[in-house]
Amino acid sequence: MGEPRPVTPRGPLGADEQAVIALFERARASVVYISTTERVINPWTRNVFQVPRGTGSGFIWDERGHVVTNAHVIAGAASAKVRLADGRAFDAVLVGASPAHDLAVLRISVSSDPPRPLPLGTSHDLRVGQSVFAIGNPFGLDWTLTTGIVSALDRELPAEGGGIIERLIQTDAAINPGNSGGPLLDSAGRLIGVNTAIYSPSGGSAGIGFAVPVDTVNRVVPRLIAQGRYIRPVLGIRVEEQLNAALAARFGVEGVYVLEVERGSPADRAGIRPARVQRDGSVTPGDVIVSISGRPLKRVAELLAGLDQHLPGETVPVVLLRDGRRIELSVTLGAGQ
Repeated sequence: MGEPRPVTPRGPLGADEQAVIALFERARASVVYISTTERVINPWTRNVFQVPRGTGSGFIWDERGHVVTNAHVIAGAASAKVRLADGRAFDAVLVGASPAHDLAVLRISVSSDPPRPLPLGTSHDLRVGQSVFAIGNPFGLDWTLTTGIVSALDRELPAEGGGIIERLIQTDAAINPGNSGGPLLDSAGRLIGVNTAIYSPSGGSAGIGFAVPVDTVNRVVPRLIAQGRYIRPVLGIRVEEQLNAALAARFGVEGVYVLEVERGSPADRAGIRPARVQRDGSVTPGDVIVSISGRPLKRVAELLAGLDQHLPGETVPVVLLRDGRRIELSVTLGAGQ
């Protein structure tokens, strides 16, 4: 009988390999697996059954058992279960969700040995080319690590409700179904984003994944925990994307056309004027908002995303065009529904 070939010894792992292994081992316990169910009614017997709906990933946010994931992971679910890296599983309670940011918060009650929250980083200072690490449960596989770089910054995707999710991180770290809601980490093991979507005709990773930046997460999640929903700051005006594009093309002025102003709203108190419809049905433009907090605007979605960087009650600078004149206002934002 032939003898097996002798094994060639290798030296110690390289410093970069050891760093990645240590990062995964530190973060793994803070990442969770989420499975959801939905209620189905048998049309003949009228009996109600709980059937599996979907799976995703999430991570521990704080010591009180809050878990962050994507809103689309739990959308339409009747119940959710969270499984920790040590195998323990807990029924989860929905605390709040913001589909506009594709973020949701669940809560679990862990009586002993709770997992540690992930350390938080920042996203405003990310650089294209820096290393990133995604941990999740693609295809239901346990706690998988993929690596890559920041491929681009300030990307945007459509959000539920007609707005856009702005300032997304684009990465080539493999993100597949089941990774949704999992963390994107920097080389220090800090949370810098929440994996949310891929761009792929086949549904598999094609090297273009997106993550909600942690600066957005750290603004939205505390409000979901405190209020159960995200209360958006508002001006109190009516705007429409398609009509806005038509008016911009017709009058040759880019910006956000104010169609109506709610009585008593922040815009009303600041003196913002709406468009007027003449007796013959023609439209006379009112104020056109061209920037907010120094951010130039061309689309309604950009206005909504710009407002989203603030809190209700904050006073922000607004620049508008009125009859060809540039006017600067300060508007104290109200609270939306």
